[in-house]
Amino acid sequence: MASTLYVDRESPVHRLNPVTKLVTLLTLIVVVFAIPFWWVAGIAVVAVIVPAAVVSGCGGRLAKLGFAILTPIILVLFIVQGLTFPGGKTALWEWGGIAITTEGLYFALGIGSRIICLVFASILFVLTTHPGDLLSALTERGMSPKFSYIISSTLQLIPAFQDRADGILLAQQARGLAIGKGLRGRVGAMMPLLAPLVLGMFTDVEERATAMEARGFGSTARRTALTPVPDTTAQRVFRWTMPVVAVAAIVLPIVTGAL
Repeated sequence: MASTLYVDRESPVHRLNPVTKLVTLLTLIVVVFAIPFWWVAGIAVVAVIVPAAVVSGCGGRLAKLGFAILTPIILVLFIVQGLTFPGGKTALWEWGGIAITTEGLYFALGIGSRIICLVFASILFVLTTHPGDLLSALTERGMSPKFSYIISSTLQLIPAFQDRADGILLAQQARGLAIGKGLRGRVGAMMPLLAPLVLGMFTDVEERATAMEARGFGSTARRTALTPVPDTTAQRVFRWTMPVVAVAAIVLPIVTGAL
């Protein structure tokens, strides 16, 4: 069973240093949330995320995961904001006392475009970055191994959770659990999973902590990398440039009065 969403490819995006991809991801998030225009997030998706997904060969996987996560969020966002936005005056559709307003939809577009950019960029980072390489790269740059492990393990949390849930479901079915059809059947099938799923995750945490301590994870001695992560001067320059871009994205809207 796969315990990570990482897709093994030999693409230029995969070969980038994980820290370069992490800094780019954080800068992209700061830019799209700092500049108050929905089209900034649109440009980021079209000009940065989509080409990177195509080059990495992860476009199909990215689209499948992204739409599965975003579809309910975006639908709820547009419905709620379109109907309840307090400053809404221009009604596009009315029925009884309910009205969808242009102002509400425009507000939802601004929030939704940022969420879309955030989700797609984060998924692409996870698909193209091996957690072990990220942990090694962060540790090489002086970050605390414990903090590096928190970041790395976060990338594996959802697939590990899904793997355990699938295993428990198969075990329950082998014992005679019948899964009904439709949404009601799926919700009913989730109930027998909850207790063993939560307890199993706590057991995993304890076993993993014991194994890591046995391998000297808590040691304060200087560490060496078993598998050095490649890096280049161009990437180091690029990483130093990204914070400047992020600060400029925060300051410019204030200076120009766009906020």
